[in-house]
Amino acid sequence: MNQDKKPVVSDVGAWAMNVVSSVGIIMVNKELMSPGGYSFSFATTLTGFHFAVTALVGWISSATGYSVSKNVPLWELLWFSVVANASITSMNLSLMLNSVGFYQISKLSMIPVVCLMEWILNSKHYSSKVIASVVVVAFGVGICTVTDVEINAKGFLCACVAVFCTSLQQITIGSFQKKYNIGSFELLSKTAPIQAASLLVLGPFLDYYLNGQSIMSYRYSLGAAIFLLLSCSLAVVCNMSQYLCIGRFSATSFQVLGHMKTVCVLILGWILFDSALTFKNIMGMLLAVLGMVVYSWAVEADKKAVKLPAFRSSDALDGEDVKLLKQKIINGLADSDLEKPQMKS
Repeated sequence: MNQDKKPVVSDVGAWAMNVVSSVGIIMVNKELMSPGGYSFSFATTLTGFHFAVTALVGWISSATGYSVSKNVPLWELLWFSVVANASITSMNLSLMLNSVGFYQISKLSMIPVVCLMEWILNSKHYSSKVIASVVVVAFGVGICTVTDVEINAKGFLCACVAVFCTSLQQITIGSFQKKYNIGSFELLSKTAPIQAASLLVLGPFLDYYLNGQSIMSYRYSLGAAIFLLLSCSLAVVCNMSQYLCIGRFSATSFQVLGHMKTVCVLILGWILFDSALTFKNIMGMLLAVLGMVVYSWAVEADKKAVKLPAFRSSDALDGEDVKLLKQKIINGLADSDLEKPQMKS
């Protein structure tokens, strides 16, 4: 029984680690980057710092023997890093060029895009129960987050690139782990140095284009340094848990259940930063949570439905074996009757 419970506990632990670290890094970055906090408004460069620290942790882990490095072709790592960096850059541009409402809609659209891409690339099919639960989750989160919606040509293009690259990145993480039989942390350790180097080179120029400020002119304080270090530490855990969750489950599940982070951020924003929490927000959160519960149930029901025919076929095989055994016994008895000596009259 304990062996059956271990995978469940580890799966729950992976989700909990991702949710806690993701919500934590959002809260820390809000204080670090907001005008009322430390005004560190260099999002792309900050992401480069995140991957640099992640790469350092991966190198230390490999050097001390805690993780084993496996061979992944360099061209695939470079291709993945280009897609991942394009995701980060286009997300930042989408947030700058679009209204908050359209930005949230573009993030919600990742769920159907991931489903479509998994169907095209991996021939994965979804039951009507799963599709219905995904719609409920997206609708609930939409009620929570979407307010004003304004669309422009540049912002729409950046949002499309962001949705496509982010969806492709998350699907690729899972396929790489299966293709090369590599663990989540080992894969992250291989991609993090490439992403860190490219983002630290291009990040300052992109951030200057986004907000008109140079990172070289930023005045660091002890508080800003502490929050920057805390943000990088949480980023390591967040990146690890993201790779871990996608490797264990799927990109679709990661997207659906990942919206639990949106609900947590809204609640913590209301508690810590006095953000407004209306009746519409509360109803949307309840609907989103309901959809997540239904999604989890639907996925488990599909797994059981896939296993059921296998059990039935084995039962049919056992029944056939019983019939053959009975036939052999009857034939054996008949042969023994024929071999008995006939009594003379």
